[in-house]
Amino acid sequence: MPGPTLTRWSGDGPPTEERLNALLAEEGLEPRWWGNGPFDRYGEHDHSYHKVLYCLSGSITFVTGTEKEQHQLKPGDRLDLPPHTAHSASVGPHGCRCVEGWRMS
Repeated sequence: MPGPTLTRWSGDGPPTEERLNALLAEEGLEPRWWGNGPFDRYGEHDHSYHKVLYCLSGSITFVTGTEKEQHQLKPGDRLDLPPHTAHSASVGPHGCRCVEGWRMS
């Protein structure tokens, strides 16, 4: 099974809520928006579904795998987390606003 995949934003200009909603909708995913304050943390956990996540503003770093690989997301960046991928996360100094969608795979 492939591991987490980080895709850097390559769009024209910064991402918008509308554009990120559209990208998820193109994959048949329902957008779910959330945000966190500076330096918030999520302990290690996993999900039974494939998570597709985009960062709209701020930054957040996900840590995955036994090698503790770091995936720092900045505006527009996308992270794909396959089902049952253990991960934790730390929010950057300016907080973050993100959107995600889920699919069973």
